[in-house]
Amino acid sequence: MTRVVVAIDSFKGSIAAAAAARELAAGWASADADAVLELRPMADGGEGTLDAFAAAVPGAQRMPVTVTGPTAQPVDASWLLLPAVPEDGSGMPSRGRVGVVELASTSGIELLGAERRGLDADTTGFGEAIAAVLDAGVDRLVLGIGSSSSTDGGVGMLRALGARFTDSAGRDVVPGARGLADIAHVDLSGLRPLPAGGVDVLSDVSNPLLGTRGAAAVFGPQKGLDTAQVAAADAALSRLADLVPAGGAHATTPGAGAAGGTGFGLLVWGARLSPGAREVAALIGLADAITGADLVITGEGSFDGQSAAGKVPTFVAGLAAGAGVPVALVAGRIAADADTAAFTASVSLTDLAGSSAASLAAPARWLRAAGAALARTEPE
Repeated sequence: MTRVVVAIDSFKGSIAAAAAARELAAGWASADADAVLELRPMADGGEGTLDAFAAAVPGAQRMPVTVTGPTAQPVDASWLLLPAVPEDGSGMPSRGRVGVVELASTSGIELLGAERRGLDADTTGFGEAIAAVLDAGVDRLVLGIGSSSSTDGGVGMLRALGARFTDSAGRDVVPGARGLADIAHVDLSGLRPLPAGGVDVLSDVSNPLLGTRGAAAVFGPQKGLDTAQVAAADAALSRLADLVPAGGAHATTPGAGAAGGTGFGLLVWGARLSPGAREVAALIGLADAITGADLVITGEGSFDGQSAAGKVPTFVAGLAAGAGVPVALVAGRIAADADTAAFTASVSLTDLAGSSAASLAAPARWLRAAGAALARTEPE
């Protein structure tokens, strides 16, 4: 009897991680009905992080919350409550109650549709959701900060948590990157305290806050900033760093530039920045699941030369190698510059479907086909 662990990331804009894992497993089962398939959908902090935890952690509860969206409209979202697990829990690491919040569902770029409002969008809703989790009395916070819509340095989030950012006349500055240049005074005295277990921030981005690799320069154009606005936003973020305690040190920390500088804002609060895939794997007990498996299947939407830098497939492949378990790759596309040496088999949905368009139009169908193909070619 073959035991297979499916630890796949979302195929962004196409299918969520939990659904992708189910379809892959269904495809495998269609060719090998006796297999034991264990689903551990993965994420690295972006879109799908809540879904990954909800699918993999027994007893996880979605908690609804309505927040202020990235352009001030109300957004119905949710956060996830992971129950406390004692030391003798069922294969899961011991922990207190954990609250998980996803920036993508509260202040994310997908909430804007085709519109891009990089100067005005902000992270207020993300902060409001965090405040709701704190009100629930969790022991630890886990925050996924991928797919941001804004370049506000986390100011909207910090304001929702009790900080004040005012201009030279003592008035609150306007939201988003537009208001950053007017900040003359920062008051962090009202910031809510972190929970006892601290705050871990999940991101696969290592960019600093400022400069050519910073939040405005690298990610601003994706959010609608033109060349002049990128320069202005970078200068305003630099001013913000000058105004907060230890801002200079925080600004150079890898990951400070994530989510339009939200990584920086979270460092100011006292949070820890962590590689997203590693933290997700720990919370869902992926290492324990892999132990004793015959095969691990991982993947993502596009596997390319950058996938080695903290992305889910490379991380999962490393875990599997450490346990002496072979690992297979399934991706929407596998680029020519991708290094697939760590995988015993690799399947591209684009190749199966005949084109990228066909693959994107029916990802569930081609994931099932990929699962069946891997089951038929499983090495003895």
